[in-house]
Amino acid sequence: MTVVEDDARWMDAALAFGRRGLGSTAPNPSVGAILIKDGIVVGRGVTHQGGRPHAERRALAEAGEAARGATLYVTLEPCSHHGVTSPCAEAVIAAGVSRVVTAIEDPDSRVAGHGHAILRAAGIEVTVGAGEGIARRDHLGHFTRVTLGRPMVTLKLASTRDGFAAGDSYDPRLLITGEAANARVQVLRSMHDAIMVGIGTALIDDPLLTVRLPGAQAKPLRIVLDSHLRLPAVSRLAATARVNPTLVLATPSAREDRQAMLEARGLEVLHVAAGPDGRVDLDAGLRALGSRGLTRVFSEGGPRVGSKLIQAGLADEVVMITAAKPLGREGLPALDAAARVALADRARYGLVETARYEPDELRRWERRG
Repeated sequence: MTVVEDDARWMDAALAFGRRGLGSTAPNPSVGAILIKDGIVVGRGVTHQGGRPHAERRALAEAGEAARGATLYVTLEPCSHHGVTSPCAEAVIAAGVSRVVTAIEDPDSRVAGHGHAILRAAGIEVTVGAGEGIARRDHLGHFTRVTLGRPMVTLKLASTRDGFAAGDSYDPRLLITGEAANARVQVLRSMHDAIMVGIGTALIDDPLLTVRLPGAQAKPLRIVLDSHLRLPAVSRLAATARVNPTLVLATPSAREDRQAMLEARGLEVLHVAAGPDGRVDLDAGLRALGSRGLTRVFSEGGPRVGSKLIQAGLADEVVMITAAKPLGREGLPALDAAARVALADRARYGLVETARYEPDELRRWERRG
């Protein structure tokens, strides 16, 4: 096996290990690190819940003296700035690591190549680029937050075979997808910092927005886009807000008495700018979430919110689960016409995954650029 093949194999392992922390490490990225010596794993680390300790430090701690002379495979450039702790680059040097293989450079201006430069200046061989494509996808939330000021957004939609997300006003809620597809959605929820819906979905479905997987400890922040604070005090979101943190994004014109009522139930209300339609401006709302340290948001906000996210280029991933059966009558379209055109535009979105979860089909698109 060549060095390049060896690097690819171990980096794949580091990336898989790093994905274990997705949804639990904000505001920091979920990094995976593996130390290899004489073909044997001597240390592993993934960013701890809450963002610290970093993956490199956990791998070095596990390896101890075995780290000396080892190769470190890490999915993101080791940090080079002083924060709560000293830079990971310095810890790698102190441990005597002889070679570092990094998947991708960190775009954070406090790092951005400085970590690699520190390592090279200390005489450590540095190789960058193994697994770069997957690393860019895994760390998209971090990249988006530091470059655009907002978290990455995964938009999930469910549709009948003939394109509807709900029935008419007399039968608005549909159970569209089956057990297998629903399990995939739960896994996706667990890999995000927050789950976001619009007030329409909150009023019609009265959801809990929790992760329901056996043994799951993930507790994503629940977010409701509720421009005028219409969320009822008797809703399940309000009733469980003291156990499951819930944030409501409203416009400055929302009624103060409604805000006081929700806050008394344990919900947090955050005012953000309104768009031309008088509702929460999605870009402003996402930037507010980014300023709070969120990196990954899972939107199940329904057709209106979904269509706006796609048209505005704010949906970084789109997951559409389509049922085998049609509605067979008029209903609420899963996406409006303009959003469907945008999603079909290969310059804006690319289809990257198709999977079967009998009887449903899942398709996933990624935003271009």
